[in-house]
Parts: sequence; C-alpha cells; structure tokens
Amino acid sequence: MELVELTEYIVKNLVKDQDSVEVNIAESNNVKIIQVLVSSEDISSVIGKSGIIANAVRTIVQASSYHNKLGKVRVNFDTK
Repeated sequence: MELVELTEYIVKNLVKDQDSVEVNIAESNNVKIIQVLVSSEDISSVIGKSGIIANAVRTIVQASSYHNKLGKVRVNFDTK
C-alpha cells in the first residue's frame, strides 16, 4: 500500500466527515512530506489528547516507509 493511500485510509476512519479529508505528498531534500488536511471540526479527532493519535499515525506511516525502503517521511496535520 502506498504511503498516501495508507495515511488517507487511517485518517478517514478517524473523522466524521470523510469527504473533507485531503492527503497530498511532496518531496524536499530526499524527505517525503505528507500533508493531511481535515475539517476544523475533525482536527481534534486526528490529533488526539496530547497528540497521541497523530503520533501513532506518524509511527505507522514511517514504519511502512521503512519496511518498503521508501526513505524518510514526515506527516503534517492541518485544517482546511
């Protein structure tokens, strides 16, 4: 599973408004940056208390990247 698809699958299962989820990828200095945009009502569901859920999503995506030898990856969360 590609990193963007994996990230989108996880985040869409965390939010109420699945249609508002956008996941984009860019590359800078050999680091893949995945930008996740969700509605302002759903951002707390994605970040979680003290960032626990966001860190868990980052860990899963980074582990997948390492396992598939895709290089370094960062995941950023923001509202639309």
